[in-house]
Amino acid sequence: MLLEIDSLTVGYGGAPAIWDIALQVEEREIVSVIGPNGAGKSTLINSIAGLLKPERGTLRLGGVDLGKLAPHLVCRHGVALVPEGRRLFAGMTVEENLEIGCYRPEARKDRARSLARVYELFPVLQEKRQQLSGTLSGGQQQMVAIGRALMAEPQLLLLDEPSLGLAPAIVGEMFRAIEAIQAEGVAILLVEQNVSQAMEIADRAYVLEEGRIVATGLPDELLAQSRIKEAYLGL
Repeated sequence: MLLEIDSLTVGYGGAPAIWDIALQVEEREIVSVIGPNGAGKSTLINSIAGLLKPERGTLRLGGVDLGKLAPHLVCRHGVALVPEGRRLFAGMTVEENLEIGCYRPEARKDRARSLARVYELFPVLQEKRQQLSGTLSGGQQQMVAIGRALMAEPQLLLLDEPSLGLAPAIVGEMFRAIEAIQAEGVAILLVEQNVSQAMEIADRAYVLEEGRIVATGLPDELLAQSRIKEAYLGL
């Protein structure tokens, strides 16, 4: 087991946002977490990245307790986050943004290889490598955000709403890239409101509502449930 979460509770100012969460991600697996706005999806993913500290429960990656580590040490143990909204440095070039991802000594020595890997995955970024990231389209900015995370050479990639605000044609391209990343051996935890796309590429999925996991299983099993069809697919 790569990531194992048990009885996780995280709150803001004493008010729990997620509680008693149990979730697992195997090596080389895509796991999708779906749920409505305000369900706690970003809280969950930010907790795994070390940006929020658990009130109780455990977060273990390969046996290491992530809940006790500072965020930069979480990264050193093989976790990389692509945050909602991309959060690029708009006044820096594409390549400068990418290189921020390999600040860890272990990743820095592989900088050239990692950069080539990102440019192979997203060829348009190589064409625009000297362009300011703030001048790119939304889809290209999302490519930079994913590429920056890959520069850290993660075992586990956390994706928070990667399709948000993107044109439908670009969304398809983004999800094909996510599958290509998995094929290279990276495990992925995907938080996504585009339920049909998220379920199509997932090996397993969890449904998060009002801070709790209310269902888990294979995507086809979950999509066969009438309540999930109605709530998330409008069927």
